[in-house]
Amino acid sequence: MRTRGLASLAWGSLQDLFDQSTAFGRLALVHVIMMAGDTLVTISLAGSLFFSVSPTEAKSKVLLYLLLTIAPFAVVSPVLGPFIDRSANGRRLLVAFSAGARIVLCYIMSTHLTSLWLFPAAFAVLICSKLYGVTRGTLVPEMARTDQLREHTGSVSNSGWPTTEIPEDTGYSGFNAQLTLLGTFAGLLAGALGAGILKSLGAPSVLIVASVVFALGVVAALRLHRPSRVIREQVSGLTLEERDLQRLNPAGDPAVTWGLGASALMRFAVGFATFLLAFELRRLHASLGWFGVALACSAVGSLLGLGLVTRVRTRLRESTLLTIALLMTGIAAGAVSRHATLMDQAALAGIVGLGASIAQPSFDALTQRLVPPGAQGRTFARFAVRQQLTWVLGALIPVAISLNFADGDQFLALVLIAGGLYYLIARPRGARRSGNEDD
Repeated sequence: MRTRGLASLAWGSLQDLFDQSTAFGRLALVHVIMMAGDTLVTISLAGSLFFSVSPTEAKSKVLLYLLLTIAPFAVVSPVLGPFIDRSANGRRLLVAFSAGARIVLCYIMSTHLTSLWLFPAAFAVLICSKLYGVTRGTLVPEMARTDQLREHTGSVSNSGWPTTEIPEDTGYSGFNAQLTLLGTFAGLLAGALGAGILKSLGAPSVLIVASVVFALGVVAALRLHRPSRVIREQVSGLTLEERDLQRLNPAGDPAVTWGLGASALMRFAVGFATFLLAFELRRLHASLGWFGVALACSAVGSLLGLGLVTRVRTRLRESTLLTIALLMTGIAAGAVSRHATLMDQAALAGIVGLGASIAQPSFDALTQRLVPPGAQGRTFARFAVRQQLTWVLGALIPVAISLNFADGDQFLALVLIAGGLYYLIARPRGARRSGNEDD
């Protein structure tokens, strides 16, 4: 993939999405459908758990929901992570299963929105969603290598025989950014549709539509390209040396471990800022229009971040992008804390979205590049646990403690600036990127 700005990234992403002859194009279609379905589920739960009850009751329900979001990883990480690694072909079946199960679960939720049965069903939906998220992380390099192999198979080597070697990739941040961009667009469209259905027909109807969307997801998942023999051999297992390294250091390359800390801190910021904004707007009796403005700013920030990642990914290392995301967001939070108006908070939501869309594709690319293919399933599962824990921790603080905008922004600024400086100073300097030593 060549370096591109936001406009060309969007156009290229749409071209890849509509080119269903490629492995990555089919993965992009799956991702769009899954993100649309997840957005509809989120809207239905927001309508039933947050906006339809008093602020006090909303806190207790949201706290329970946040705690439930941690539990799925107890299943995904130790059980399904190794399974994802053992079978390359099994990954597409896992994606299809995660969509198929949500068809039934969304229908069950639509009939139990006012009872306690909602929470076990929501818990199962979260397991399926996290299962897809972990599997997608391993599918990005697999689908990219599948397309590269197809393009280069049949080329003649120096010996005069056809070669099936896959050229060295300079990183997967561009592919990750494309999927994130398409997922953002899908979420915006599904969000507008879901909000209209929620207002006119109610939350159960939103969940019924989500079931239909996930049914399309099953079909799209089963159309994912089967990996070639070369890819299956890469994914099906680790070499003896790689297994030994995994046992000695389950967290992987030090650069990946430090990158996980930086990306998790950014996830903390997203959780904290999201729920600080939501509960403070409710406390101030702000109109629903302000929620819309904040969401719009966040979406714009996310799009700008994705454009930035793909434009500079060949010139800046992933670690540099992670540092920029943390310090930029922290400085913005500190500046906004001095003038904590509603418009300033909406602008901060945009900066947080910008930082998150820089950090996550960069960390995913770092992991996909430095972790062996045969260990990526369990690695992404393990890392997803830690990122989700920090997101929930960040969200729990403004839910459990009433904070005004100024105090919350100051706290966020302190955490992010301190964390960004620590990562900048202490991170290892020996990770390779595209054959060059890190500074």
